[in-house]
Amino acid sequence: MADFALPRNSKVQDGKAWPKTEGATNTRDFKVYRWSPDDDDNPRVDTYTVDMDTCGPMVLDALIKIKNEIDPTLTFRRSCREGVCGSCAMNIDGTNTLACTSFNSDIKGDVKINPLPHQEVVKDLVPDMTHFFAQYREVEPWLKTDSQAPERERLQSVEEREKIDGLWECILCACCTTSCPSYWWNADRYLGPAVLLQAYRWLADSRDEATGDRLDNLEDPFRLYRCHTIMNCAKTCPKSLNPAKAIAEIKKMMLERQL
Repeated sequence: MADFALPRNSKVQDGKAWPKTEGATNTRDFKVYRWSPDDDDNPRVDTYTVDMDTCGPMVLDALIKIKNEIDPTLTFRRSCREGVCGSCAMNIDGTNTLACTSFNSDIKGDVKINPLPHQEVVKDLVPDMTHFFAQYREVEPWLKTDSQAPERERLQSVEEREKIDGLWECILCACCTTSCPSYWWNADRYLGPAVLLQAYRWLADSRDEATGDRLDNLEDPFRLYRCHTIMNCAKTCPKSLNPAKAIAEIKKMMLERQL
């Protein structure tokens, strides 16, 4: 009989339970994934009891409070606190989202916080985004033109500009990509929802003159066509974008140029 087991040091264990602040009456438990490359211990889940009367409304507020007042070793990324930079993307209560735009009050029971799934972990809640951004570079996310540059900016009509709405707003947080089962199993070859949405952002831009080259770059059984319209990407996107629709539009362009 086959014996399937997780690799050594991969089983998540119960961690330390940090006591509540003396005198706190309105408290909430935050269960946070912890792992450090500096020791040989298994990942663990530490429980922090936070005084909500002295905590801001967002999950990121609670993480900052934990780091500042309870456990300074807790590691996570954050920057803008306005849902713009994508730095604080993590899995909160089972959903990939941004800690800075997630209300503690919207979560029932204990607040469970993990790093983005199916990514290598640098430490605690920090995923390794090296591969993700390497794939982003592969679609050459910048304006490409062959014609002579105009004296001023390249103009668009209102209708042409509207075609990139729902695309340019992507903040590259990777919430959609790391929620995609096709990406989980084919991350080495499938570009994933976020990168493909960015690819379509330039395909849809009337100012860009490299449509053929961009489509050639995506013409591959894995790079584009591993999308099976599962729609996890659209459901989890914290900016309410629809990467699956963008991918479908690329497939449509692939078909149209063969007719």
